[in-house]
Amino acid sequence: RADQVLQQLAASGGSPARSPITTHVLDQALGKPAAGLRIELSRYDAHSRAWEPLARGATNADGRVGNLLPPGNFVSPGRYRMHFDTAAYLEACRQRFPNFYGAVPFYPEVAIDFEIAPEQATEHYHIPLLLSPFGYSTYRGS
Repeated sequence: RADQVLQQLAASGGSPARSPITTHVLDQALGKPAAGLRIELSRYDAHSRAWEPLARGATNADGRVGNLLPPGNFVSPGRYRMHFDTAAYLEACRQRFPNFYGAVPFYPEVAIDFEIAPEQATEHYHIPLLLSPFGYSTYRGS
């Protein structure tokens, strides 16, 4: 993994080759990545007191979205929200595995709010989601 990061930095002239905010979703019920799950990244505007959408995407076959924002090593300080459309994903799973998924979605959406302080603006933010039909969890990844 360290070699991959170093190669990306060398190829880009020292700038990271990924979005400063990424995500990875794992379906704990199936024991594999959650492919095709739609997400939206928003930032809270304190002046308008509203969430402003920044980017939309869907997880790839590995359950990742790595291109929400342009590659860079800076993200504006502030409050962010990553919204996961779990209803559509879990309904698709229920159609494929009706006996296994039963009456879903119990959680039709997941919204993860997080704060980036000014002194943390050059860090990478990875927001994983561990999803199952009747629960979810998250943490700050690397």
